Amino acid sequence: MMRTHKKSLLAMALITAIGLTGCSDGDDGKDGAPGEPGIPGTPGNPAGITVDTVGSAADFVLTLAPADIVVVGSDDFSIKFMVTGKDSKGEDKPFTGLEKVALYVMNQAANSTDTGAPILWENNALANEFGSSMYCTPTGKATARGGAEVDACTLVEDEANPGTYMGTWEHDGNAPVVLADGDANDLFRVMVRTYDVVDSTGTGISDKLLSTPVDFIPATGELAISQKDSVSNAACIKCHSQLDGYAVTDIRIANIGAHHNYQKVENCVACHNPAYAGGEADPEKGWNANWNAMIHTLHAGHHLDLEGEAKEEFGEIGFPSELNECTTCHDNGTQWNDNVYAEACVSCHTEVNFETGEGHLGIVPESDAACSGCHGAGSLSPVEAHKVGGRDELADKFVIDIQSTEVAAAVTDGMSTLVVTSKVMMNGVALDATTYAAITDYMTNSGRGFLIGALDADTGAVAHGYGADGSFKMGFTGGVMGAGGILVNQAEFATDLLAGPIYATAEVQLCGIDAEIVECSNSNTIAVANQAETKYFNLTADEAPIEMRIADADRTTVNEAKCNACHGNLTYPKGSHGTTEFTQCRACHSENLGGSPSYHPIVTYKTDEVDADGNAIWGEVEGLNFANRDLVTVAHRFHSGHWDGEPAVYRDADGNLNGYPAVETNCQACHKDDSTLFAADGGLTSGKRSVETDTGFISPIAEACRSCHVEASALAHFKSNGAYVQDEPGSIKNLPIESCSTCHAEGKTYGVDVMHMGGAH
Repeated sequence: MMRTHKKSLLAMALITAIGLTGCSDGDDGKDGAPGEPGIPGTPGNPAGITVDTVGSAADFVLTLAPADIVVVGSDDFSIKFMVTGKDSKGEDKPFTGLEKVALYVMNQAANSTDTGAPILWENNALANEFGSSMYCTPTGKATARGGAEVDACTLVEDEANPGTYMGTWEHDGNAPVVLADGDANDLFRVMVRTYDVVDSTGTGISDKLLSTPVDFIPATGELAISQKDSVSNAACIKCHSQLDGYAVTDIRIANIGAHHNYQKVENCVACHNPAYAGGEADPEKGWNANWNAMIHTLHAGHHLDLEGEAKEEFGEIGFPSELNECTTCHDNGTQWNDNVYAEACVSCHTEVNFETGEGHLGIVPESDAACSGCHGAGSLSPVEAHKVGGRDELADKFVIDIQSTEVAAAVTDGMSTLVVTSKVMMNGVALDATTYAAITDYMTNSGRGFLIGALDADTGAVAHGYGADGSFKMGFTGGVMGAGGILVNQAEFATDLLAGPIYATAEVQLCGIDAEIVECSNSNTIAVANQAETKYFNLTADEAPIEMRIADADRTTVNEAKCNACHGNLTYPKGSHGTTEFTQCRACHSENLGGSPSYHPIVTYKTDEVDADGNAIWGEVEGLNFANRDLVTVAHRFHSGHWDGEPAVYRDADGNLNGYPAVETNCQACHKDDSTLFAADGGLTSGKRSVETDTGFISPIAEACRSCHVEASALAHFKSNGAYVQDEPGSIKNLPIESCSTCHAEGKTYGVDVMHMGGAH
């Protein structure tokens, strides 16, 4: 068997050798002639000099130059632009492989009629009855939003210059974005939207990829500045937040809900121009879609008696500042005041009918050309009629300067009298006794007055307010007015409370107009707060005063300027309170004042149902209650839509936030840019260690977070990390610090600065 096996292997080896070498007669043939060289392949780009993905919208930059754009006259359409994207190292590289863009072209021309604004926007494509934009693709064809195939400009990338693209029109006639009868001396605006760009995982970039619009004069190729842009992007960002990641020279708006964010006011006029306007009586819209009119109606929606689609679209939008302060938005020139025409006016003044004269003293103007006759200057001009800047002129017209506080002799039942002496100035002169006797005629709420309370000697926190009835106030009326505006007020409080450091301020609100405090019976007055600097005293002899903690900039991560950027002033959102500073807010919204009454303990949401009159039905979120009045909790809750009644900021049935204009996770919309929320010991920078409720004390970090994070899982997370919460409060004021900072302090992997990504959208 062994020999046979070895012979078989030898035979197989011979057969294999023969099979490999083939049969031969001993002479090999000669080599054939060499073949012709093949055609060289197209050289590829060296690795790493281009990109075809980006990490975010801000990493994608498309640049246009006037010299590379033909969109007016008889010359054939053409466009060239350059695109870069950041690579993994953050370096700008040419972006290759674009498959689809949309081109928006507008022009600005003088209005030849006597109706409307003196200069009008016109969309070139709409003027050519093509649509609002024109696609560009490598094939010259594109699929429109409705699914139909449409002609497109042909998009070609320059092989010699990656990232450079050229567009031409290969179909009959000229491109629809070319205005053949346009004036090349007018201002033209061009912007490009790019589609189908992905990140390194193949996921589409969520934000719109929009070029910065370029404004230029085609006849000269010079860049130009639009005379119609009376609202800057910076004005919108004050409330809506700034889109994260873009250069400071390319600021963009982060949170415009319509059409998922077109990012700049310059973009909006591409569609919202007279071609789409329709007027206030448009049977399909019920509102005027022209930009100047629509933006007025939109921001005033909560205050207007709207109907139909207008009510559905804008009816619940509450402008967070005063509507009469036009320069809150109009911060870029005076054209809003100089150009008076009906379209802009009736978008807010919806009760006016210029065809009948109703709401306009019966006056029926022949045309907009007649408007300037009355409203071009003087008291009826927009700036004067709306009292623009009137609140600033009234800011120091009623001053309460608290001079001293002292405790009088004890009276019966453990009560003593607190005496407060102030100097009061009204309209620049000392308040006299006669006017003081009638001061309630000047006040919007006669119940308002002094805010006085004790301060914790160790922390500067508001310990409690004075007032046997829990009002924390001393009335402004009922005092004794002496010569030189010296006012003496007094009230009885528990003697044992009248000791140690205190603060004293006031919250008197009055009526004013034309830079003067007046009786509230006058029409068109502004509700204005007193000017009352918070003063500090110590009712215990020979002990120094201390400052309220919230007045310490190093321990306060929010300031009034952040609030006023959107609200204009704290008086407006607080209604009848004469409030201008946080120290006034803290008098009632202290962490040490308990939760009775909380005023807003429950949370409501807007259901999907309506009543017989078409009004929304609101439901209550079961099991979600807040039993404290702490300023942090209250501010968080209101702005996150966890409030009661039918608030301007609310959650819908799906839990979506409505009415809040900023990015929900943008903490810096309110918090200072350079502050940190966590101190070195893991507690809050403020030093707050608890929030008092009716049943005990709860942990301040968890309660701040619970203002937004109301899920049961979040509550369980707070408890597991050492927090005392509303249903399981602690029994002492100085609670242990929760372990939140271990994961969520700034700079940590899951830090609040990472998880709440500023203006990212």
